[in-house]
Amino acid sequence: MRPVTRLPTLLALGLISQAPAVLANNLVFCSEGSPAGFDTAQYTSATDNDAAEPIYNRLVEFERGGTAVQPALATRWEVSDDGLRYTFHLREGVKFHSNKAFTPSRDFNADDVLFTFNRMLDKGHPFRQAYPTEFPYFVSMGLDKNIARVEKTGAMTVVFTLNKVDAAFIQNLAMSFASILSAEYAEQLLASGRASDINQQPIGTGPFTFQRYQKDSQIRYKGNQAYWAPEEVKIDNLVFSINTDPSVRIQKLRRNECQVTLHPRPADLPALKADSKLQVLQQPGFNLGYIAYNTQHPPFDRLEVRQAMDMAVNKQAILQAVYQDSGQLAVNAMPPTQWSYDSSIKDAPYDPDKARQLLQQAGVKPGSEITLWAMPVQRPYNPNAKLMAEMLQADWSKLGFKVRIVSYEWGEYLKRMKSGEHDIALIGWTGDNGDPDNWLGTLYNCDAIGSNNYSLWCDPQYDRLVKQAKQVTDRTQRTALYQQAQQRLKQQVPITPVAHSTVNQPLSVKVSEFKVSPFGRNDFSGVSVD
Repeated sequence: MRPVTRLPTLLALGLISQAPAVLANNLVFCSEGSPAGFDTAQYTSATDNDAAEPIYNRLVEFERGGTAVQPALATRWEVSDDGLRYTFHLREGVKFHSNKAFTPSRDFNADDVLFTFNRMLDKGHPFRQAYPTEFPYFVSMGLDKNIARVEKTGAMTVVFTLNKVDAAFIQNLAMSFASILSAEYAEQLLASGRASDINQQPIGTGPFTFQRYQKDSQIRYKGNQAYWAPEEVKIDNLVFSINTDPSVRIQKLRRNECQVTLHPRPADLPALKADSKLQVLQQPGFNLGYIAYNTQHPPFDRLEVRQAMDMAVNKQAILQAVYQDSGQLAVNAMPPTQWSYDSSIKDAPYDPDKARQLLQQAGVKPGSEITLWAMPVQRPYNPNAKLMAEMLQADWSKLGFKVRIVSYEWGEYLKRMKSGEHDIALIGWTGDNGDPDNWLGTLYNCDAIGSNNYSLWCDPQYDRLVKQAKQVTDRTQRTALYQQAQQRLKQQVPITPVAHSTVNQPLSVKVSEFKVSPFGRNDFSGVSVD
């Protein structure tokens, strides 16, 4: 075992301005926001998933920096000929973490898989009754309806039975919401009346153990010396230093108070790339920044109003001012690097005059007040939501609207949007699993209302297409159905796609083996500091 170099707390967190270089085997990540919790099944934002990623494993996981699925807590799996039964063979000898209140008495086994998924499947599950919560990913992808049952056929074998073929099922199980929890820990929490601790005092099998969390300040983890893949644990102490201001994150990176950060402002990139102590990893973003119209709020329940708003958006001006050299114009509901993307789709021309005519025909009176919600944080798909909102305010004011910009703390922002309080909102998405359903199903179908469908748009014709596409395994057939769905969505304008952003990840040259995830996740497995 390597000797652990212990740092004074303030230095480890980068909370004093004259901190010396952080010693080897310790890494500080300057993150951008506070997670709402660590129970990944509850959350959809990258901020929440990043904070939970060090703690957990899933049955299958994406390779670091890629989209291929590889074994994790399951060493192998078989699929029945009819595509409805998935049999997973579980990894032996995997240890759960411990904390002051819990020490596991056994290794990971099938009971943990059953608890993890049955809690999401069964609304009457005792743990769910004690700690009521929603599972937005699970529901928006229709897994609550399609998983008929989860059973164990042995201590280390689990079988999922589906009602219908799901071509994206394995990819879905590699996503954060499917992180495996300890059934034994859950039983202890239930018995002691502390079920909600599963969200704030997490126990997993991952490469790092959770130590403590101070909202808006820091999260601390320790390297898991009992990890089942010991070669992946090269950091003794991992710290998330929470800094919402991008300039503060960059200052700390330059002073070596953190060694990895994210979402730099486009204007900062030339100086970062010129700094010999830093490296900037770059790749095309698998993302989309877009405008969501609440189709259940008048007047946005009318197609001609949404069409008018869409054609009055000066995308080129936004691209130049907000994204600068780090953006690509978006015209479709998913990025062009996603297979089944329909390249024949085109934007309506920028035409404020025609937009005013449409609004007049729709009976929308000049001076009508609307709210435009702007994200309080930077995301990979939108580096400056405040500036974008101000530019849209100017665009739509020319149509006669009185546009009031609204914002909330990030968790509250998402919560309120899911309940449909907004008129129009800035939001976006970074793909989670490389399958078109993760865009066209997860974001825009009827089942996703109340979770990731921020337009609250439910179109039966569109819904039939995406559900049919998910139930066939031939890629050519799926592509044809998904392209029809893309055409329908473009015609109905529940969203205005704005941009796909290039991902730039600044980090110290001392950091090795950090991989930029196509899904926007920050994973510190296998990462080391020289």
